[in-house]
Amino acid sequence: MRKLLNTLYVTSPNTYLSLDGENIVILKDDVEALRVPLHNLESIIAFGYTGASPALMGACAKRNIALSFMKSSGKFLGRVVGEVRGNVTLRKAQYRLSDDGAESHRIAKSFILGKIYNSRWVVERATRDHGARLNVEKLKGVSQTLANALQLAENSKDLEQLRGVEGEAAAQYFRVLDDLILQQKDAFYFKARNKRPPLDNVNALLSFVYTLLAHDAAAALETVGLDPYVGFLHRDRPGRISLALDLMEELRAVYADRFVLSLINRREVGPDGFTRMENGAVLMDDDTRRNVLKAWQSRKQEEIKHPFLQEKMEWGLVPYAQAMLLARFIRGDLDGYPAFMWK
Repeated sequence: MRKLLNTLYVTSPNTYLSLDGENIVILKDDVEALRVPLHNLESIIAFGYTGASPALMGACAKRNIALSFMKSSGKFLGRVVGEVRGNVTLRKAQYRLSDDGAESHRIAKSFILGKIYNSRWVVERATRDHGARLNVEKLKGVSQTLANALQLAENSKDLEQLRGVEGEAAAQYFRVLDDLILQQKDAFYFKARNKRPPLDNVNALLSFVYTLLAHDAAAALETVGLDPYVGFLHRDRPGRISLALDLMEELRAVYADRFVLSLINRREVGPDGFTRMENGAVLMDDDTRRNVLKAWQSRKQEEIKHPFLQEKMEWGLVPYAQAMLLARFIRGDLDGYPAFMWK
């Protein structure tokens, strides 16, 4: 199994990323602020309008270090991609499956079954751990609805029908997400999912963490030789990492949402770290963003047992494991794609 290396998050404004030998050097106002060996890194994410030297971008591409640029809000701007990994036959097989509606539906169904299963598990886990503080009857009702949605998704006939099931299941899951927020309820509440822009503190956190997860999913797909821009559930759109969005569907609730809930319930973030703009958008300040990134990196290092591979691995390697399993299926080594179903 691949070794989990570090992700370098650059959040300071007015910085420039350069290369010195085998090291990345971060310059702030032309003064060296940090030096990190490249061999310790698997990815770099720069927030704000940070510049990078062509030499560094070339070194990252050569070493398969994912280098992504984001706005301060977390909105994806672009990424540096090096030589295509894997072989041409794998990607050609991926493109053929993507162009086939029935095969796309078959693969997309696995993603959605994983998503609904994990969403239901998050609800069930909450009733088990915090039943005395929650409306258990309400949560059990949503859990049963999600159980029914699993059957509907399994029996869906095409992508359109599958998307309808997924949309209704997501609406039911988000209907009780606010119930799972147990602390700081005055400042952290969830009424509905909104993202362009996020209109409350919880949606600001969700959007930011989803962006981090999408980066990790895209990097994992590139590592195993798949094209992150050609998906099965999410269809082709210029500039959209459709397959990465497919892959992260099954990880949203169990990985990203649980992480956001823990940040709030453990008071690792507070209301003072968010600002409402004139257009209603809610943004995190720099200190809060750094706290979230530090906690995210710690979460990625927590060890779990993969439910299909039955191997111990860090959470940060789960996107890679799923990308590897998807590549095995596309190559014909597996009869189906085994979604990540955690409990």
